[in-house]
Amino acid sequence: MNYDDIINPVVRDMPPSGIRKFFDLASEMKDCISLGVGEPDFVTPWYIRDSAIKSIIAGKTQYTSNAGLIELREMISKYLSDRFSLCYEPKSEIIITVGASEAIDMALRTFVKPGEEVLVPDPSYVSYQPNVSLVGGIPVPIATSAEQEFRLTPEALENAITPKSKAIIMPYPNNPTGAIMEKADLEKLIPIIKKHNLIVISDEIYAELTYGGGKHCSIASFDGMKERTVLISGFSKAFAMTGWRVGYVCAPAEVMKQMYKIHQYTIMCASTASQYGAYTAIKGGFEDNFSAVEEMREAYDTRRKFLVKEFNSMGLECFEPKGAFYVFPCVKSLGMTGAEFAEKLLYSQKVAVVPGSAFGKSGEYFIRCSYAYSLQALKKACDKIRAFVQTLKQ
Repeated sequence: MNYDDIINPVVRDMPPSGIRKFFDLASEMKDCISLGVGEPDFVTPWYIRDSAIKSIIAGKTQYTSNAGLIELREMISKYLSDRFSLCYEPKSEIIITVGASEAIDMALRTFVKPGEEVLVPDPSYVSYQPNVSLVGGIPVPIATSAEQEFRLTPEALENAITPKSKAIIMPYPNNPTGAIMEKADLEKLIPIIKKHNLIVISDEIYAELTYGGGKHCSIASFDGMKERTVLISGFSKAFAMTGWRVGYVCAPAEVMKQMYKIHQYTIMCASTASQYGAYTAIKGGFEDNFSAVEEMREAYDTRRKFLVKEFNSMGLECFEPKGAFYVFPCVKSLGMTGAEFAEKLLYSQKVAVVPGSAFGKSGEYFIRCSYAYSLQALKKACDKIRAFVQTLKQ
């Protein structure tokens, strides 16, 4: 059978994830050090694991409501209000999803018609552009640069907009660059967004992981922006709950009515045990002033500073990221692309990093290194990378 004539050409022609390629190679290589996967090295705190276990022992193994446990939605509403000055009604404006990934897909399916354009800052998380294509939309990358700290500028946004522009994905704090958008940065974009009547899909999964004393600012918190914003977040990064696959989406009630239908027909509901764990994660956070989150953030901050210093001392220019848990050094001075550097490094030193090109054209001469690993592992990896760079310079 000729499957090329049967399979959807959008899927057939879609390249596999550039992240997974190097992760898979590293997993098959003995004694390889991987800095490739964006997953906390912390284990989910015991009080969260224990609550999920108890929910199973108690027989709470049936479906929850489609939108998720109401007590979890109420706790998320309180969390967003207290931490980020956002106001969402638990019953009509919040849905619990299977990670932030489902929420991104739901948002795109709700708004984007075939042929409409979705603006995506570049570099960005690998899933955005393929997901836009899967709903029949046209992803339009907006180049960002290290000189601008990979922030989205009003000039770049305005220049990318066409009559077909429908939405913009706001991925800050950013994977892979670690870039953030401060309040003053967002204020400059809002008049343009309103002028062109754009929908904003704001992926704020790294909101708790910002450094340097600044606090995350959500674009939904500005006057007139909640009505045109879909806010997406989850528990994977801040609470070290990647494998639990539980996130949430917040939007105006009229929008949520439509997203709810997609969620009903494709997912039914998120894992019940995961929802009980997520509820305990936030509830426990309020009780101890989010000390567990703060402890992880402080550890990441130490690692962040270490890696930035190390790469710059190697001669690989690396701007200081203010969010997430990635650094994004430039290897152009070595006369090679990030993909060439990553492949040669992997086979010569058994250290896995991700080529910046996996995240968009603007990342061609960069590599992404996660610091969601122990400081000991990072030091060992840096010794090997330094030795590799020195051989290239000889």
